[in-house]
Amino acid sequence: MFIAISYGAKEMTLSTVWSAVIQYNPALTAHQIIHELRLPRVLGAAAMGAAFAVAGALMQGVTRNPLADAGILGINAGATFVVALSFAFFPNLPYSALIALSFSGAVMSTVFIFLLGRSSAGGLTPLRLTIAGAVVAALLHSLSSGIAIYYNLAQDLAFWYAGGVAGVKWSHLQLLVPVISITLIGAFALGRQISLVSLGEDIAVNLGVKTKRIRVLGMAGAVLLAGVSVSAVGSIGFVGLVIPHIARKIVGVDYRFIIPLSALLGAVLLVVADLGARMVNPPRELALGIMVALVGVPFFLYLARKERRSL
Repeated sequence: MFIAISYGAKEMTLSTVWSAVIQYNPALTAHQIIHELRLPRVLGAAAMGAAFAVAGALMQGVTRNPLADAGILGINAGATFVVALSFAFFPNLPYSALIALSFSGAVMSTVFIFLLGRSSAGGLTPLRLTIAGAVVAALLHSLSSGIAIYYNLAQDLAFWYAGGVAGVKWSHLQLLVPVISITLIGAFALGRQISLVSLGEDIAVNLGVKTKRIRVLGMAGAVLLAGVSVSAVGSIGFVGLVIPHIARKIVGVDYRFIIPLSALLGAVLLVVADLGARMVNPPRELALGIMVALVGVPFFLYLARKERRSL
């Protein structure tokens, strides 16, 4: 994080960053840049990276779907669609209302995806869930684009499509960090039960786990984390897909360890990706979603090929 704060259009030394954090002096231009622009940006990247990664870990655990991710399953698209509607019809909404609307969009898209996946014979399977999510995501992205074109919002919504943390401010963090922190603590507490649910319905029930309750709580946490994160940094996919698999390779299949490690690795990934987006062609910035997709898309294709038989 200190390295990410140091580099940008104007490079700072680590000692300058340290002094700006510990002994902020508003009279110094370098301290103003660090305190008002870079520090909330990097903290936002860390918080949202942790949120997206844990959302993916929760979804993979409770659905037993190795391809589950807030972006792939259309949850991010639902949040973005409601943001587009709010920009079109309620352009002056306060940020707290935008967070609530983003979360409601994520909830609605999640419910619709599960209903669509369960509508066919044979019930909800990992493959049907993935396909239903992809279909709903495509539909909602198309509707969002149509709204953006009709109401001349393409410039305003470009940020939410591409994703980025450049617009994160202290006022955003004051609202988002408490919500994310409380939800992450709840996710950590569910680790043991999610581990049992991920082993299969029969095993979990025989061990006394209330599987429906755990699934509802797990999905609620995932939707909350994804919804509020989209309201701040846009629709960034693949963080929740890649990170839980890396964590699983490191600590095994126990979600008591997968979830906290996913939070840490997700924060690292988004901070590093944001640093890379700023350093590719300074002073111009590459979209953060593109940087993450460069890692996420090949990983998704690898997983899809690896899991094709079990799906």
